[in-house]
Amino acid sequence: MRLVRGPVVRRRRRQRLREALHRGARLTPTDGASRTAVVVVNWNRADLTTRAARAVLDDGAADQVIVVDNGSSDDSVAVLRRELPEATVLVRDTNGGFAAGANTGIRHADADVVVLLNNDAEPAPGFVAALRDHLDAAPAAVAAVTGRIVLAGRWSRLQAGAPAPAGRALRDHTGHLWVPDADGEVRLNSTGVRVDRDGNGMDRDWFGAADQAADRDVFGFSGGASALRKAALDDVGLLDESLFMYYEDTELAWRLRRRGWRVEYAADAVVEHDHSASSGVQSDLFVFRNARNRLVVALWHAPWPTVLRAAVRTTARGLVGLRSGRTRREARLVLAALADVTGHLPAHLARRLRETRVASVPRSAVDPDA
Repeated sequence: MRLVRGPVVRRRRRQRLREALHRGARLTPTDGASRTAVVVVNWNRADLTTRAARAVLDDGAADQVIVVDNGSSDDSVAVLRRELPEATVLVRDTNGGFAAGANTGIRHADADVVVLLNNDAEPAPGFVAALRDHLDAAPAAVAAVTGRIVLAGRWSRLQAGAPAPAGRALRDHTGHLWVPDADGEVRLNSTGVRVDRDGNGMDRDWFGAADQAADRDVFGFSGGASALRKAALDDVGLLDESLFMYYEDTELAWRLRRRGWRVEYAADAVVEHDHSASSGVQSDLFVFRNARNRLVVALWHAPWPTVLRAAVRTTARGLVGLRSGRTRREARLVLAALADVTGHLPAHLARRLRETRVASVPRSAVDPDA
């Protein structure tokens, strides 16, 4: 039975992909730029959201600006409506996480291209136009374009052996600590998203030199500064709201890649990002969700060796962290994330099977570390 059904299913998948690609080609007009909507999600930070949305409105390239209030408990809705009368302000009753807020905006968008912009990011002039024009000029198989995200402020790297600072510090991919410094350098936040062999999703070129070049092709897009083709979303679906926050863009990138879509990087689409100003880079929410969603996304999409390495490293991180009072709180959150994933393992394995059935590209053919 499989010998008959397998080729039929594969032909149907290829036909659906061709139809989606054709829709993407038709949405790129010959006499002008694609209609573009920008979506910004707010939660209790109307000051940041107003700054981000105002920059987009003043730039004038967006056909529609949508601000989604994600169940704020303060006066955000009143502030947003007062300060951004030109924008469409949508109000959710509850905070469903970034994915739910972004999806609310995407569903409301009357556009061929949807730009996602973090509320703690400030776009440079021309940001929206650069993303839109890149996507318009790209082949129809390009589903998303990710921008050049620069860290706000200036940074200096601590010398090896220097004591950890009491204030704010960020760690690069090589383990070095960087601290804010007025006499320091401007550094990169992201030129896209990649996933390492242990399932860790990460910003490509994190803390790289601000002017360094990066390959156009990249595995995934950053949900904080990117443009998505609506035809691609029609094909694979929207952001997964069960993740709440963190790894939603990586998970969607996996689905796009396994349906034959591509992601590209646009160096001239620039935003300045106040990293984790909205949620905090070491908050309990960040630690738990980041650890949990890394495992979940690996289970759904990555090859089995990556899943096993992710599980082993998460377990070791939690158990080793329990030995020190300094890391015990974080370790407990990591182990709680592991327990949550283990407790729902049958559902995650069922999801993995569903993803396999609808994919047209095998896992082994996708290079998430690009």
